[in-house]
Amino acid sequence: MKTELPWLGEQRCLALLESASVGRVVYTVGALPAVLPARFRLDEHGVTLRADGGAALVRAVDGSLVAFEADEISAVDGSGWSVTVLGPARVIAQPGGGPVESTAHSGQVVIRIHPELVTGRTLHGSRTP
Repeated sequence: MKTELPWLGEQRCLALLESASVGRVVYTVGALPAVLPARFRLDEHGVTLRADGGAALVRAVDGSLVAFEADEISAVDGSGWSVTVLGPARVIAQPGGGPVESTAHSGQVVIRIHPELVTGRTLHGSRTP
């Protein structure tokens, strides 16, 4: 008998996201799914990440609905958590164009994902493979 994984509340999900620094951006390219690992931070506006201004990621996500997932899973027993954020992504800083938010590196842009839906689950560990 399979058991459902327990859902986490939105506030718990956001707290877990704050403890992580790397996640995955899920978006589409030509109607096909794409997943890209990315360093991020969570602030009062949503999930913020940086990318090279000329990257295909920037063109693909600006103005689009995307998913962002982060997790922490134990290599020993598989226990941990996974949180997903769904929402629109916007490029909020352009290189050389008087950015809205200052960028740390030349040619970088800031991408912000506004969370419209935040979900998460805990994973139960198992010592058996």
